[in-house]
Amino acid sequence: METWLLHLLDLLALPQFGLSTVFVVSFISATLLPLGSEPAVFGLIKLNPNLFWPTIGIATLGNTLGGAVSWWMGLGAHKALDKVRGPHTEGRALAWLERFGPRACLLSWLPVVGDPLCAVSGWLKLPFWPCVGYMAVGKFFRYLVMTTLLLFLFPGLGQH
Repeated sequence: METWLLHLLDLLALPQFGLSTVFVVSFISATLLPLGSEPAVFGLIKLNPNLFWPTIGIATLGNTLGGAVSWWMGLGAHKALDKVRGPHTEGRALAWLERFGPRACLLSWLPVVGDPLCAVSGWLKLPFWPCVGYMAVGKFFRYLVMTTLLLFLFPGLGQH
């Protein structure tokens, strides 16, 4: 079983490309496409422990930029819809998000709701740079905690 898992990590981390692969996977996974970046981040760090901080940083950057793209997609969708049917009132969940403002983007790290949250922030026309800043903080701590936890749970995996 460990051999199979080690082979899977090798494939997911794509060590010949390393940090650039982590960036691309993290970026794409922050859009509304269903892709997780955690296996690539964990795999690269297990194969190259000396790349812990660069990998966390690159994954955070890629994921944050992907969240920013989602923000712009949300803003564009709102503007397009407003042109078609005019402004309308938002639902209760959107009112909650407006009340918290950009700080709600701290939750962009959450599975399932985090990526759409970035798009909804753009839809609501929340300020771009504060949203991106809160996204970056939330995503950084997600990668830091997730990777540290996985390294603790699987300490010998990847060591030859």
